[in-house]
Amino acid sequence: MMLKVNGLKKSYGSQIIFDGVTFSLNKGERVGVVGRNGHGKTTLFKIILGQEYADEGVVSVPDGYRIGHLSQHIHFTESSVLAECCLGLPNNDDGRDESYRAEKILSGLGFADAEFSINPYQLSGGYQVRLNLAKLLVSEPDLLLLDEPTNYLDIVSMRWLSGFLSSWRRELMIITHDRQFMDSVTTHTLCIHRQKARKVEGDTHKLYQQILMEEEVYEKTRVNDEKKRRETEQFINRFRAQATRARAVQSKIKLLGKKEQLQKMEQVRDLDFSFNAAPFQGKVLMDVKEISFSYSPESRPLINGLSFSIGKNDRIAIIGKNGRGKTTLLNILAGELSPTKGEVQRSPKLQSAYFGQTNVQRLNPAKTVEDEIIDIMPEYNRTRARTICGIMMFEGDTALKKISVLSGGEKSRVLLGKILVTPANLLMLDEPTNHLDMESTETLVEAIDAFDGAVAVVTHSEMMLNAVANRLIVFDGGGCFLFEGGYQEFLQRVGWSDERIVAPDKSSSGKVQQINKKEMRRLKAGIITARSRELSALEKKIQGVEQRIIELEARLENDNRLLVESSMNGDSDAIKSLSISVHECSSEIDRLFGELAGLSAQLDEKTREYEEKMGAFTE
Repeated sequence: MMLKVNGLKKSYGSQIIFDGVTFSLNKGERVGVVGRNGHGKTTLFKIILGQEYADEGVVSVPDGYRIGHLSQHIHFTESSVLAECCLGLPNNDDGRDESYRAEKILSGLGFADAEFSINPYQLSGGYQVRLNLAKLLVSEPDLLLLDEPTNYLDIVSMRWLSGFLSSWRRELMIITHDRQFMDSVTTHTLCIHRQKARKVEGDTHKLYQQILMEEEVYEKTRVNDEKKRRETEQFINRFRAQATRARAVQSKIKLLGKKEQLQKMEQVRDLDFSFNAAPFQGKVLMDVKEISFSYSPESRPLINGLSFSIGKNDRIAIIGKNGRGKTTLLNILAGELSPTKGEVQRSPKLQSAYFGQTNVQRLNPAKTVEDEIIDIMPEYNRTRARTICGIMMFEGDTALKKISVLSGGEKSRVLLGKILVTPANLLMLDEPTNHLDMESTETLVEAIDAFDGAVAVVTHSEMMLNAVANRLIVFDGGGCFLFEGGYQEFLQRVGWSDERIVAPDKSSSGKVQQINKKEMRRLKAGIITARSRELSALEKKIQGVEQRIIELEARLENDNRLLVESSMNGDSDAIKSLSISVHECSSEIDRLFGELAGLSAQLDEKTREYEEKMGAFTE
């Protein structure tokens, strides 16, 4: 056992964040930490790090156990990015130069070779945080604590980090709103829910399914107990005055006093919304014709000769590295910037709604959440506005909060609320999942999918890309282009330029040798074919086990329902039979999850083997 958390309680004033949190972290476990915003995920990390103190409980770690975390504090002492990153390298006694490890991680996180030699303070704020992440990863702590590490990464760096963390051999705890990213790197999931912690082996889907099933059983049991309690109270009240029933009445009173009364669970609020679709009878909302853009005549164009159209039901994702022009393109589509060359033709019937990275600055700090909603739709009365506020989780008097006191995440929800009440047939969304928790992100994806109109979205979330995108505008390799198809199709047919392959040189120098594109494609195709053949067999086995688990979980849910009914009816034979069935079913599910873990480990190992083969062919 590498880390033991026992009985943690933490509150701020009268607000209890969590109470009685207990779990352990075992050797080699990579744990995803989930829970709604404000439920204590980051607070838990701070307590583990000793940055905050718990009201009750203890955190125990072995002597000499090193815990590393991603710091948002910027403080550099070296004159170059590479030298600063090398500060994180563990000390070695043999004097070997291991700066190559720092170079590898910096490259994976999106640093160009030319940036290795510049002063760290010349980097943008996002890249300074990336440098802190690189220093942390190269230091190889025993336990790696990562709180939203993808916030400052682009999609290519996120893909690299996912592969790096899935190969992490020590312990890891990670908080991220990107469910697909979390599930790709973790072995276990821990949820802070209703002020308690629950840890399971497996991904977020398994954990949420178990919580849902347990809460359904709890509620059915509570309703049944309440019914029996009312019947007992009625019996006591009816026969209390009858001497002949005195013994029975006293027995019922004692029984009632001993039986714990289950409390009704408070509803956990989720975002639950849909966008306000405006009708559009035509086919094309917008035509983009040969547009180019640069911020000065001397600078290289961010966009050069780009053409595409936006149809009435398109889902266009704008993807690529940071700083390449994605937000600039969205600003051009929104009419907030004009192209240097070319033109954007908009349908007269176009009605757009724009969620931009900097739009929070347009909120009036002196106004309330309710005021901001009414500003968009003046015809709304305050009751209607309060309904929209409630949907965005500003319930009751919290809708009267001033914008100036809101967190970044709360301001993002205000912006989403304003878009909700704006009739639109084109949504333009720039990183809309920033500041949203996992559940809210999934609600947003569902709302985008259901929207009866077109969507253009800038995102680094592969989960969102896989869920909604049917066309892509890709910023890669120094340019941008339209790709007709979804994200997985793009990866298979084109792929990112940073994931190209080169052949290893067979000479004694050990250097890599560049090969022509045709040969690169042939070698890559051979590796991909072999990988597909071997991994598909494992994936098929995994799918079979997962299907069996789904079937058993459905059976278990049904048995639990019947068990509750049998308990209500006092059917002892059925209770006995169903209890045995529930036990056997639960045991088989646990065994299958063990088998699934083994198969998943095999799949991870084979995947790493092929990644290493592909790694022999990198630029």
